[in-house]
Amino acid sequence: MGAPSGSPGAEPDSTTQVITQSDVPAWPAADSQLRDYRAAFTAARTPMALVGLDGLVLAANRALGTLLGTPPERATGTDAAVLLGLAGDAHTGAAFHAVLSGRRARLRCTRGLTRTDGSGFRAEITLVRTESRPLLLTVEDVGERDALREQLRHLRMHDAVTRLPNRALFLERLAEAVERAGERGTGRIGLCYLDLDGFKAVNDTLGHRVGDELLAAVAHRLQGCARDGGHLAARLGGDEFALLLRDSTGTGQATGLAEAVLTALQQPFDVGGHRLAVSASIGVVEREAAGSTATQLMQAADTTLYWAKADGKARWTLFDPERNEHRMTRQALARTLRQAVERGEFVLDYQPLVALDTGRLRGVEALVRWEHPHFGRLAPNRFIGLAEEDGSIVPLGRWVLAESCRQARAWQQAHPDRPLVVSVNVAVRQVWDSDLVADVAAILRRTGLPPRLLQLELTESAVMGSAGRPLQALHALHEMGVRIAIDDFGTGYSNLAYMSRLPVSALKLDGSFVQGFRSAEHPNPADETIVEALVQLAHRLGLTVTAECVESAEQAERLRRIGCDTGQGWHWSRPVAAAAISDLLGA
Repeated sequence: MGAPSGSPGAEPDSTTQVITQSDVPAWPAADSQLRDYRAAFTAARTPMALVGLDGLVLAANRALGTLLGTPPERATGTDAAVLLGLAGDAHTGAAFHAVLSGRRARLRCTRGLTRTDGSGFRAEITLVRTESRPLLLTVEDVGERDALREQLRHLRMHDAVTRLPNRALFLERLAEAVERAGERGTGRIGLCYLDLDGFKAVNDTLGHRVGDELLAAVAHRLQGCARDGGHLAARLGGDEFALLLRDSTGTGQATGLAEAVLTALQQPFDVGGHRLAVSASIGVVEREAAGSTATQLMQAADTTLYWAKADGKARWTLFDPERNEHRMTRQALARTLRQAVERGEFVLDYQPLVALDTGRLRGVEALVRWEHPHFGRLAPNRFIGLAEEDGSIVPLGRWVLAESCRQARAWQQAHPDRPLVVSVNVAVRQVWDSDLVADVAAILRRTGLPPRLLQLELTESAVMGSAGRPLQALHALHEMGVRIAIDDFGTGYSNLAYMSRLPVSALKLDGSFVQGFRSAEHPNPADETIVEALVQLAHRLGLTVTAECVESAEQAERLRRIGCDTGQGWHWSRPVAAAAISDLLGA
């Protein structure tokens, strides 16, 4: 007779599997068939036994005796549940008796068994009801199968080059550590995420074989650092490694491990006939495990690793929640910046430019602000850099230019006897990525603002060495009648000789020059000498000079004596709304 088969319609159970009675083949009736069955039963390589409805073994074959290390006849008459160690397991024992009573048709479970010589093995046990009275019991040694499965898992979960756990196993262990940290141990967890500095150059110049040897050597040293504290080291891919502190005792332990890694990597590596020096950047995260997930920890570690590289490499950097919040805010702003221009979320403030000799209002500088729906009013330093990076500075700059000219024209019409120059900052990308000349011409034509009342400010580093399109744009704007000013002068090349060949009308001295004018009691003669020399040279070149960041009457007076033409700063006014400038003009 063939072995009974399971029913595809059975309800699965973690320990048992049920089949219907109709799935069990009938016992053969003829005596010859019965003899054939007994012969097959005895000689079968599968360990088997017949079990009565009382749970006692009626017969066992030689394969079962060999597996259990006892003659098969000695198993006859014994309780099958006791023989197979099922009696001590309430759940499995109940399922066993359910099969005996007919409430279930089949039991399948895997458990550890012990031979008579004391050796143990894992076995898969199956008990099946048949159409005749005896039940069929089979016992299969699955130790080799499980060992092979574990071997395959080890290969799948370890890096072939370094023999360290790979990313999949590391994330598995990290998730387990997070889950268990609150149940036992310190309740804290630590993570060091590191990346080798300049490893790509090794692969590119010496080849991947040498690169792999270097990775294996690095892994060996990392294992040494991890082993001392019982930590887990892993290779996450490429030249990225990680160390897990399962029960961290605090930030000091995590940063101490990172420092130990840096020290271990200081000694050069002898690989492939080459002596190679390598360093690493390390992001360190250490915190309470409660409320954290493996994904959050890895994200924090990745962010901190980026900081370590940005801070200069060959160092460790500890995760800083405030710094991360700033990064998250920056990312949120970057995602919505272009749409914010389209939604009209930007406004302009204006800061007066005052004649130092008369104290009269000569002009204003337009300064853009972002009225963010979530973060409130943001100053330019929070978003201008982002706008330059993603190119949204072009539409934003175009809007600032148009709104400034519209407002300046309104002032001119309201106060024709008091012409006011509006100064607008222009980014380099506006020159390269758009037709600035065409934009300015169209805006002036649309608003009716005379070109002489518009001044465009570019940074010194942006115009120095200009050639091609930027230089052509500057000359075209100058010929149009628009004034060109150099902003933050003194922070770049400071090449006045070159500037004489540019169509520049004004210089705005960087606020750092005015800083030395703050103390009237202890003036710095060198600061005054430098500023005076710059002003005299600028005047000889036909340029006017504006001093930025003037904060006191004493500074204003000293700058006036030196010869500065105009001043700008909190001494006169902070940046204000257009209505406040209108009030000044009407005063």
